[in-house]
Amino acid sequence: MKWIEVDTVISKDDEEIVSSIFYDAGASGLDIEDANDLIDLSNRKKDWDFLDIDIESLNLDDIKIKAYFSQADDVNSILSFLKENIEEKELGKITTKEIEDEDYINNWKKYFKTFKIGENIVIKPSWEEYEGKNEDIIIDIDPGMAFGTGTHETTSLCIEALEKYLKNEDIVFDIGCGSGILSIASAKLGAKKVTSIDLDPLCVKVSKENILKNNLKDKIEVKKGNLLDVLYGEADLIVANIIAEAIITMTDSIRNYLKDGGIFISSGIILEKKDEVLQALKDNSFEIKEIKSQGEWVAIISIKR
Repeated sequence: MKWIEVDTVISKDDEEIVSSIFYDAGASGLDIEDANDLIDLSNRKKDWDFLDIDIESLNLDDIKIKAYFSQADDVNSILSFLKENIEEKELGKITTKEIEDEDYINNWKKYFKTFKIGENIVIKPSWEEYEGKNEDIIIDIDPGMAFGTGTHETTSLCIEALEKYLKNEDIVFDIGCGSGILSIASAKLGAKKVTSIDLDPLCVKVSKENILKNNLKDKIEVKKGNLLDVLYGEADLIVANIIAEAIITMTDSIRNYLKDGGIFISSGIILEKKDEVLQALKDNSFEIKEIKSQGEWVAIISIKR
């Protein structure tokens, strides 16, 4: 399949507004290249099996945002919307190129290597060999065109929170599952049943493939849907690694899908939106248990009361 890669280089200060514009245009996920993230990764070298980067050559003030649209999308309308809201407002210049699945995959495979998150979670690309330790919980992942290798701060924050708060035999809902990485982590940490939701059919497909790679098809069910609209019953824990605006929107109804005393892990929250999300949670009688942050991103762990 051919894809249209759309990208723009912008000031780091404009990341939130430009990301929102891309999502409004229909992007299901974003690839954000931030040199500061690479520096952070280099400082955590002990946890990584890659990184051969000339740090001094990096531009620390700008970031590149990429999105991918299939040729079945109305690309002309998408580009018109992006140019109107990004170029004409002098936030950045939109560029495009046509790529094949294989070109996209090979482009990031050279950077995606085995690494560790939290105490025991090891994220392993499906094409690599890794000799684990006894305590390692290994997740085989091949994100393809879907968001979710575990390298982004928001995913890492969620996995650390799952490792801390998820209990054996919990029922888990994963909202905006992307590559399925958080669902797989939940199941391997002891969840009894996981329901994964994503609006993007590509994410649903990739999640199912990764679930099979990890031999978890009996524990994880993947559904196509928007946020909560295909969920039934109540969970012990809900994890949502999406965007702040979507979290705020769902806080008034998510209580209906969470048991009393249940845990809500919300992430994908840019630092500037933290207080808005906190207020929405408090307005809906959630008790804030913990706030975790990495770089410009925040995860909020709350409890239904």
